[in-house]
Amino acid sequence: MKIEIWSDVMCPFCYIGKNNFEQALEKLPFKDQVEVEWKSFQLDPTLDPAETKNTMTYFKEKKGFPDAQANQMMSQVTQMGKNAGIDFNFETALITNTFAAHKLLHLSKKYNKSNEMEEALFIAHFIDGKNVGDVDTLVAIADSLGIDKEEARQAVISEEFNQEVNEDIQQARNNGITGVPFFVLNGKYAVSGAQPVETFENALQQTYKETVSPFQDLSNGENACGPDGCSI
Repeated sequence: MKIEIWSDVMCPFCYIGKNNFEQALEKLPFKDQVEVEWKSFQLDPTLDPAETKNTMTYFKEKKGFPDAQANQMMSQVTQMGKNAGIDFNFETALITNTFAAHKLLHLSKKYNKSNEMEEALFIAHFIDGKNVGDVDTLVAIADSLGIDKEEARQAVISEEFNQEVNEDIQQARNNGITGVPFFVLNGKYAVSGAQPVETFENALQQTYKETVSPFQDLSNGENACGPDGCSI
């Protein structure tokens, strides 16, 4: 069963959704039959990759939130994060263009480390306050996962993975995806947003039952023929 997840590195709900999804998956007996593919999405492609802003400044400028509303929103997301096992550090998180980070994510697929890369990028951005638009920072993250530093550097500074990132973004548009996280379950069902563990668990079970598990025979098996003969 394949799960496609559209996500952006600087989306806190994507990190929460990832944790809740993984907690749900761990509970299921068919977890080893699930393939997860991370897809690129940019919440704000207009950001300058050479600049960074702190989270509060960005929300006030982008959304026009007054200080009180921005603080309230940060508090609510912080609590949601704690419930999902994440200690967000919005005071140090740096908002920037994430296109380069997505190129590194696509490189990591070559080594079957995309899930580890997604987690590492979330930690770098939300916990460690690192600039995930910075080339040296991204190369160091790749190195920590055992990916060759020079290969990572070329992936980030060249146009090698531009097409893959843009194809993910275009596919999201074609599917009417306007927000993330967005989970597509075996090409049949969708779950949007950082849903609770129970929602993911139920959705995964339903998808598996309807698209992967063997047919449920509603008859008594009579009046049919097989290798051993016919039954009446």
